[in-house]
Amino acid sequence: MKALLIGGTGIISMAITELLVKKNWEVYLLNRGNRSGELPQGVNVITADINDEADVSAKIKDMQFDCVAEFIGFVPCQLERDVRLFKGRTRQYLYISSASAYHKPLSDYVINEGTTLANPYWEYSRNKIACEEYLMKEYRENGFPVTIIRPSHTYDKRSVPLGVHGNNGSWQVIRRMLDGKPVIIHGDGTSLWTMTHNSDFAKGFVGLMGNPHAIGEAFQITSDESLTWNQIYQAIADALGVKLHAYHVSSEFLAAVSDYDLTGSLTGDKSNSVVFDNTKLKRAVPDFRATIRFEEGIRQTIEYVLSHPEFQKEDLEFDAWCDRVINVLENAKKEINKS
Repeated sequence: MKALLIGGTGIISMAITELLVKKNWEVYLLNRGNRSGELPQGVNVITADINDEADVSAKIKDMQFDCVAEFIGFVPCQLERDVRLFKGRTRQYLYISSASAYHKPLSDYVINEGTTLANPYWEYSRNKIACEEYLMKEYRENGFPVTIIRPSHTYDKRSVPLGVHGNNGSWQVIRRMLDGKPVIIHGDGTSLWTMTHNSDFAKGFVGLMGNPHAIGEAFQITSDESLTWNQIYQAIADALGVKLHAYHVSSEFLAAVSDYDLTGSLTGDKSNSVVFDNTKLKRAVPDFRATIRFEEGIRQTIEYVLSHPEFQKEDLEFDAWCDRVINVLENAKKEINKS
């Protein structure tokens, strides 16, 4: 089997690349070649910018694929380009959408592929919905062989998954934990969330590749483990070997005083309690089972990040913002108690 991954080196896609190689697929990646040194042996890299349609068309002109997977398509015009490039060249086109596209606010915390798509809080999610609608229209009207994939919060050894962080990623929150400083958890920390290790996600994704039951369908791929945000942060602190100093702040307040688009990422996503029903995926991929519990996966991630300084990106602006939010709320408590 022959696959082309557009991207192929990100949090989700690197695990898929590695698993495909283990399963003896003929694997091609189309990207700018910035991380080629990290790829497993045997991967073929087509060095190109997918946005340069003429160049990509010339480089794949004599090629046919069993599967093409798009990991970096965010707006419909990018998918219109893909349809022009790959129509007639692939037997299946897999598009990474997002579980954040599901209706917010939720009418039911149990989520499956039939849950309505609507997110008034986050443009990213609305664009993903528009992409899905375009691709399904192409499937219905022109037979374009699409499969929609909706991941939720997926992490790997390089990324510590969090609810609230700055523009440089999660390291500054880890630094605060190591320094014994309070870390902000949105809400009261009791809403339910699902963390999925990228190697577990890859098992579901690869099981859908070349799968005739997946054409014209949408699937979510997540772990079956549900955790509160308090449990998530506690597991991270345990992996670090430090005491967790949690500071709970309402999502609405955080969004109102932040420049980090927390309206979208919290109100439109992480502040909602969700439990994912993966029954449909398990029917299509009967041997799928997520096996890495969060406490296990996060220990591996913390160990890797602490031993690789390149993933320790300081974010003093976010650090100061956290201190300011906490100080303002503590002072408000004092003022109210005075009266």
